[in-house]
Amino acid sequence: MNAVQIREFGLDTDSYLYGESVPDPVCGPDEVMIRVRYGALNRLDDWVRIGWPGIGLALPHIPGSDFCGEIVEVGSQVAGWKSGQWVTANNGIWCGRCVRCHEGRHNLCDSFGILGESVPGVMAEYAAVPARNLIAIPAGFNLQAAAAASLTYLTAWHSLIEVGRLQPGEQVLVVGAGGGVNVAAQQIARFRGARVLVLASSAAKAARAMEEGADWSLDISGEPRWTRSVRAASGQGGVDMVVDNVGSATFALSMGALVKGGRIVTVGGTSGYDAQIPVNRLFMNHLSLRGSTMGTQADYEQVMRLVFEGSLNPVVDRVLGARGYGAAIRHLCSGTSYGKVLVDLHDWREWTDG
Repeated sequence: MNAVQIREFGLDTDSYLYGESVPDPVCGPDEVMIRVRYGALNRLDDWVRIGWPGIGLALPHIPGSDFCGEIVEVGSQVAGWKSGQWVTANNGIWCGRCVRCHEGRHNLCDSFGILGESVPGVMAEYAAVPARNLIAIPAGFNLQAAAAASLTYLTAWHSLIEVGRLQPGEQVLVVGAGGGVNVAAQQIARFRGARVLVLASSAAKAARAMEEGADWSLDISGEPRWTRSVRAASGQGGVDMVVDNVGSATFALSMGALVKGGRIVTVGGTSGYDAQIPVNRLFMNHLSLRGSTMGTQADYEQVMRLVFEGSLNPVVDRVLGARGYGAAIRHLCSGTSYGKVLVDLHDWREWTDG
């Protein structure tokens, strides 16, 4: 089959193989084989490309977590699915045997992983996926939106609703505009009945955030110390929750934007992981920091129902051919995208930038 493969770890965004003779995956007894239509990129794909210590991936490695596609084979122990169905899936991989899995807390599994991170991913013509992860795509639903949704909406839903316990009427600050998780977080917070404030790296992104339903936005390119503006905009001396997936560059500022008793929720750290925070502010203001990774299958099914019914709307920035995967990574990392960058895995024509 055709597949995108990482040939070596590092900063080179051209370090990919576009093989035409990659062995097809084997469909396990509890899996289905998918003919992949679209794959969608996440920042996770960039981190995997660079090489996370401790994961121990064998090279070459097929990246990619998000997808939509058609079932072409069903494992011997799979019930309820058949060839011809169009599906997407929860990207998490869990054992199903440990105590946390039996409790339904799949993302706390001792051996938890993610498609394309700890196991081969979906940037290929075919991918084998656990049947228990699947969800059917309703007839007529936009396939690009279906491919774009899974990881970011699951991650944002679990962090805001289950971990952050966001309540209607609260105020939420989203640090950053345009990234997949932040776009989803903005929509979910608004759906929950919160007032949504957004920080953006440019005037264009600040304006786009308003178009996408934010109640207030700020271009911080000329205001790097933005806490005073956020507190003023809240009308209550600070927001109740900050969604901060930037990390070391913004954590201390985010703490300063919180009202007493507020909380930061985080699922990542694009600027770095070694954040310095004023501990006195943490305890004097009764603040909390809440970390989250991915979500449970119940979370996934709940948030995808909202996507499929149109209450939440994935944003697609652009779609490139499969051999443009390196260009897609560069665009994702440029900071200029708004929404998800997709790859068409039915299009394997030669690709040149521009």
